Amino acid sequence: MPAILSTLQSTALPLPLLLLFTFLALRLLWRRFGSGLSGIPGPALAKCTRLWKLHSVWKGDHHLTEINLHRRHGPLVRIGPRHVSVADPKAIPVIYGLNKGFTKTGFYPIQCISWNKKPQMNLFSTRDEQFHRDQKRPVANAYSMTSLLELEGAVDSCTELFLSRLRDFADKKRPVDLGTWLQYYAFDVVGEFSFAKKLGFLQEGRDVDDMMAGIQGILAYASLIGQIPEAHKVLLGNPLFPILMPSMESWNQVLQFTLKQVNSRTSLSRDGELDKGDLEKGKDMLSRWMAIHVSDPEKMSTRDVIVHLSTNVFAGSDTTAIALRAIVYFLLKNPEKMDKVVAEIDAADGAGRLSSPISYKESMAHLPYLAAVVKEAMRLHPSVGLILERHVPEGGITICDRHIPAGTTVGINAWALHHDAEVYPDPGAFIPERWVESTPAKLKEMEQSFFAFGAGSRTCVGKNISLIEMHKIIPQLLRDFTFRLHKPGQEWTTKNAWFVQQEGLVCALARRR
Repeated sequence: MPAILSTLQSTALPLPLLLLFTFLALRLLWRRFGSGLSGIPGPALAKCTRLWKLHSVWKGDHHLTEINLHRRHGPLVRIGPRHVSVADPKAIPVIYGLNKGFTKTGFYPIQCISWNKKPQMNLFSTRDEQFHRDQKRPVANAYSMTSLLELEGAVDSCTELFLSRLRDFADKKRPVDLGTWLQYYAFDVVGEFSFAKKLGFLQEGRDVDDMMAGIQGILAYASLIGQIPEAHKVLLGNPLFPILMPSMESWNQVLQFTLKQVNSRTSLSRDGELDKGDLEKGKDMLSRWMAIHVSDPEKMSTRDVIVHLSTNVFAGSDTTAIALRAIVYFLLKNPEKMDKVVAEIDAADGAGRLSSPISYKESMAHLPYLAAVVKEAMRLHPSVGLILERHVPEGGITICDRHIPAGTTVGINAWALHHDAEVYPDPGAFIPERWVESTPAKLKEMEQSFFAFGAGSRTCVGKNISLIEMHKIIPQLLRDFTFRLHKPGQEWTTKNAWFVQQEGLVCALARRR
């Protein structure tokens, strides 16, 4: 022992520092080999530290990285010391099925509003499955297709306003950033569904109250800090911040924007109660939920109403706008597909099967190729670009013939699943025909692998809002205008900050009617 101590003391590093380095080295080795995941392939650095994934997400192209990793290594890829990405459709019901015991990770609570100096969990952010069930039960009906279509006239009013703004661009022969205007449209539709009013994006032709920019900032923060969620507790999630800085809640753009829209129709008292007024008579979500609140405040509190509405504001436009941009972009990049879908629309219109504006039911009944175009665009460019994380329950689980220990973070990235060549031949190509010409068995296989809205009890609650918008506005645009890329040879740019946003959908347009 004296000889060992003498040797350590003679080294260049002080003993405490040497011991620290030794501890860190042993910790990294334990992470690499001692987690029960050592046989799962993946980047060497990712097996030792979460910094690999943090850097990959920071670069903004993690969805492409995961596609390449799964092509190289197969359906299981280790992307962190206790973090496994899964790209096997058979794992969807295992990980996301009802009552399977997989719970959300610390990635999700970061994405919630702060109100009354406390974080307020919503349907998306909560990790408590019972709380999720209790919260979803009274609001689910408002998101049903039947309930939403009761407000189709309000969506049509957004469409008419959008078309009038595009006619101005066409008549003046000015290029339009269609990607931005599609998000204006999506925001105003969310306003009609949520508050029975447009939010001003289409009318003013701008980012009202910088909401789009604010949401982008939240997503960028969540995508990065979500890789090391413990850091949130000392950053924006620090519980001392609202106490030490009471004005902090005024920085919460989503909450403030939501309260502004609520206050435009009713009033929120100092004790946190909403004035019911005549709200219960409407079909929008604020009215529906206020009716529940008035009849049974314990079933839906004022907090619940505000939180659900703020979730619509936060998540209701980006994902839909991403899908709308993808549909238009891939059609413009594939002129033969554009010609085919326009011919289908014109034929249905000529036969008197389409009204003006085009209804959702008409689109679904008479435009099957358009439906395939929508599906294929969402396959090729799903809105969410990271895995939907879950914790493996007690006892572990077998996935892809491999035992995954309890506590491991697992999840599926739609990008990796949607680019599986065995399920979707030539996965990088835009081929809407695959959704109308495949055999029933192949179509079932593709449907089971389609993950654009997630799966299970946590499937995107706003799915029907997106579907209504896509199936109504796209045929309307293509019936009324011809579009071409302002710079045909230029590709758009994408950045993955949780949602895979696009820029560069600048179009020249001309009227068709």
